[in-house]
Amino acid sequence: MRKVILCVAVSLDGLIEGPNGEYDWCLTDQDYGMSAFIKRIDTIFYGRKSYEMMLHAQQGGDINPYAKMKSYVFSNTLAKPFEGTELVSGDLSSKVNALKNQPGKDIWLWGGASLTTSFLNAGLIDEMILAVHPVVLGAGKPLFSNIDGRKHFTLRSSEAYSSGLVMLTYEAKK
Repeated sequence: MRKVILCVAVSLDGLIEGPNGEYDWCLTDQDYGMSAFIKRIDTIFYGRKSYEMMLHAQQGGDINPYAKMKSYVFSNTLAKPFEGTELVSGDLSSKVNALKNQPGKDIWLWGGASLTTSFLNAGLIDEMILAVHPVVLGAGKPLFSNIDGRKHFTLRSSEAYSSGLVMLTYEAKK
């Protein structure tokens, strides 16, 4: 069975973006294991806001490095995504579990915070890879909010980099 993996950059104070939606604080001076991670996945899950942010970056001239992967956008308000992206609305659990049971590589839960909350509350996250950046933002969007009760994970690995970034990999306790 495929895994749903939350892989995200997070500040020391648990934020995934600054107060104005900025992510310029994310370190990009090294690979930080992303090349190996990308080889593990063939599908990406986006929330509506993250999907629109990605589209905006593309319209600004940025190239989508994940364009060849199967993409799904989860939204109850988006009318129609661009070609190559499938819209998922309604019953989150049944759709995600059906996709997890299809052949293929693992699935990247790319973002954002609202979708992460929905997935965590539904027990749909199998693994978390948190790239903890050595910065305190002081304000912004928290990675976790409105979580229904405790969710237990087991540390599988940790790797510290010369920049101060620490990559933490956790597996969900089932």
